Amino acid sequence: MKITSAEFITSAVAAQGWPRDRLPEIALIGRSNVGKSSLINSFTMRKALAKTSSTPGKTRTINFYSINGEFRLVDLPGFGYAKVSHEERRSWEGMIGEYLSERQNLKGAFLILDPRRDAGEAELKLYDWIEGFGIPVSTVFTKIDKLSKNQLASRLKVLKKIIPAHEAVLFSATTGEGKLDLGKKICEMISAPPPRA
Repeated sequence: MKITSAEFITSAVAAQGWPRDRLPEIALIGRSNVGKSSLINSFTMRKALAKTSSTPGKTRTINFYSINGEFRLVDLPGFGYAKVSHEERRSWEGMIGEYLSERQNLKGAFLILDPRRDAGEAELKLYDWIEGFGIPVSTVFTKIDKLSKNQLASRLKVLKKIIPAHEAVLFSATTGEGKLDLGKKICEMISAPPPRA
């Protein structure tokens, strides 16, 4: 996939703020600080398209990015960050749930994981949640440049026993590794028959 244009469209906290057209969308979801913004910037070759932060949990809206005028990447709020209130977490969950259950433009979702971190009940529930809405879901492991090849292989072996990530994309925002594979997965999701009626 060749990226010729990429632009931020809008942020929203509820359905009334979503773009009102039929452009297909691919959602990105994951724990805070797994590198979703860096993935977007690296994939689109736009250094500051998505705002990155050293403070986990800063993304508190649903952010829409138009790619080539043909589809959108949709960055959903990060979950699992302990330093936010219970009320705030419930608000984020409501935003994500509303988008996943009601957005007809949605063609697929990527669960973004840092292979250096353990996956657990939250990730398993998320897979089930997304699939329960009839949405195709795949896995992207980010920050793979932070591990040696042996370390990465070892971590993936452990993680794949816990989560359904056997055809995962291995991605590095630093080196660009995995961009072609991610593009292919996105194309597959967009061109597939509608995931739900």
